[in-house]
Order: sequence, then structure tokens, then C-alpha cells
Amino acid sequence: MLESFLHRLEELYPEMVELRRMLHARPELSFQEEQTPTMIADYLERLGVDVVRGVGGRGVVGYIKGGKPGKTVALRADFDALPIQEETGLPFASKTAGVMHACGHDGHTATLLVLAKVLMERRDQLAGTVVLIHQFAEELAPGGAIEMIRNGCLKGVDAIYGTHLWSTMPLGQIGYRQGPIMAAADRFELVIRGRGGHGASPHETVDSIAVAASVVSQLQHIVSRNIDPLKSAVVSIGSFHAGGAFNVIADSATIVGTVRTFDSAVQDFIAERIEQITKGICEAMGAEYSFKYKKGYPAVVNDPIETEHFAQVAKSIQEESLVHEMEPVMGGEDFSYYLQHVPGTFFFTGAGNVEKGIVYPHHHPKFDFDEGAMLIAAKCLGKAVLDFFNRNEYPIQKEEQRS
Repeated sequence: MLESFLHRLEELYPEMVELRRMLHARPELSFQEEQTPTMIADYLERLGVDVVRGVGGRGVVGYIKGGKPGKTVALRADFDALPIQEETGLPFASKTAGVMHACGHDGHTATLLVLAKVLMERRDQLAGTVVLIHQFAEELAPGGAIEMIRNGCLKGVDAIYGTHLWSTMPLGQIGYRQGPIMAAADRFELVIRGRGGHGASPHETVDSIAVAASVVSQLQHIVSRNIDPLKSAVVSIGSFHAGGAFNVIADSATIVGTVRTFDSAVQDFIAERIEQITKGICEAMGAEYSFKYKKGYPAVVNDPIETEHFAQVAKSIQEESLVHEMEPVMGGEDFSYYLQHVPGTFFFTGAGNVEKGIVYPHHHPKFDFDEGAMLIAAKCLGKAVLDFFNRNEYPIQKEEQRS
């Protein structure tokens, strides 16, 4: 079955490309997806898949019940786009101004749709049920995963797999990791309030810019001086706004940043430390402050057993030298919520290609990926499903096979 399964995916690769390009040209922002989930549901229903629409809001879930009894495995793909003006010049570039598939979600969706087609063609041979989770709003917290889970998309699911097409990893490579693979992604905002005045009389003011600059400087010491060097963390300032005139001392300054961690204790400590530092500096310099800290997606933590099984699957699809245990990525992903409920693994499928000029990172206006990565991802996900069913086959079925 496996050889014909993989061959069929190769035959349908052109359809995968066509679907991806159609989706790419019609991107929709997080929590605003309307046409995309309708297209996905319609496609699956034409295949004969049992479909539930509007899961968690805008999600689509398909069910492929195999011809033999067995456990249930889920596959997830996200389908939202980003508020970015595309600059690729591709013939299938976004037709919506200011909106772009700049993270590969169009490829994730096309991969899972065609994989569903091949699984449906062989449903009588499947020893279990496949749940197809097409998720909305991965790009914008609180994301779509948590609501889809609350709406029952993981009910009865025994394991889950997902992948990210990764433009900064060369085509052909597959990266996996046991345990934490992507970080918790948090956002914080500090507003420093001083006392404005004339730039010629700083002694009569409390310079909010000077205070905020001191805060920014000291925040950079949290990771280097307060965190165990064997534990990973990032504190980055992405925005600093204050003032508006060259000769006016600003009465307030706003700092916005992000914190990335893998350990919840480290995450909580950093949040507390940011406020401690800010409070101390403001008290010393006569300013006031307000502090908002918003936790984003938790860290993506892969199940060791399922990840080890997947690694063997990947090595049977690609040359072993192309499959490697990768270093963690500090980006965030709400696939983390699924893994809090059921065991599974999230892996990276290399999609970069220097020769084709596909070198731009995710969330860049010129982002693209080598479409050949979709076929590799489909093969890996498909074989992972077959491997899971084989490992968990009911004893009665094995007896029937021996007889």
C-alpha cells in the first residue's frame, strides 16, 4: 500500500500546486476568513469526507473513517494570511491589497487537501480514523486552535501531527525535535509618564525619554544576568515611541516588546523582573509607569515517543543525511495547544531554494517557498498516519491477517 500511496501523491502534485496558487492569490486575514474555509469544506465534501463547518468559529474539520477499526490520528493545517503588501511579482500574487500569504499557510492547506484525497481513495484499507483539522487564525493570538479544541476537534483523537514549510531550511531537509521545539511568545507594553517641558529647561521636567531609555538598557540584562545560561530566553524591544518636537521634552514614552521562553517558570520570572526594573528606575527618577503583560501561545512541546517514530518515518522518505534533530526555534505557534491535550509532533519541512531566489524569511513581503516541499510534507504526514495505524493495530486484526 505504501508504495502506491506515495506514487499517488506524486501524481497529484500538480493539483497541490494549483490549489496552493489559488489560495495564495486570495488571502484572508486572521479571524476574517470567509472564502477560504468555504473552499476547503466544499473540496473535502466533494471527496466524500464527513465535514463539520464553523468549528470554533471559522475552522473546518473533516473525518475519514477507515474500513477497519482502530485509533484516531489528527493532521492540522492553518489557512490564515498576514497584513503585508506582497512584493514577489509572482503571476499568482495576492489580489488583495495589503494582505499576503507570507508564512506558507497556503502550502499547508494545499498539502492537507491533496493528502485527504489520497487517504479517501484508500479509506477501506485504513485501520482507524483520520481527523483533518483546517485551522483559522494561527497568526493572531489568541488564535484559532484553542477555540477549535473547545468546540471538540480533538474529541477521540489519540495523536496529532503537523508541519511548517520553512523557507530558511533548504528544500529536502526535515527538522524534528523531541520536547520543546518552538517558544512561548508573549507581548508586553510599558508606558513611562514623566513631566514634560521646554527642551531648554530639563531641570524643570522629568524626562520620560531618559527614563524609558534607562529601562530599555536595563531590560537587556535580564537574560544575561538573571536567567540560567542553560535555559533559553529572549527579551526584545520592538517599539519605542515618544515626543514629537525637537525642543520639547516628552511627558510620556511607550515601549513595546516581546518575551520568548520555553520554561513557564522562566516566563513568569521575566514578567516579574520587567516590572521590578521599571518600578525601581521610575521611583529613582521621579516618573510613573503602567505595565501590561500578555501571554501568547505556550511553547510547542513535542511528545518524545511520537517524535522518535516520526523521525524514522522521515528517514524512510528522505535520505537519512537530510533528516536531523534541529535546534529550537524562538518563534511561536498555537499548535502548542493541541499538544497539551494529545501526544504528537510538529516538524519543519525545508522549503528554501537559493538557486530559485527563494531566500526570504517568513513574514517578508518577498516571501515564497519551493512548492516541491509540499510533496515531501504530504509524504511524511501520510506515512506518519499509516505508521501510527500499523503501530496501534487492534490484536483481532493481526489475528485475521495471520489466518
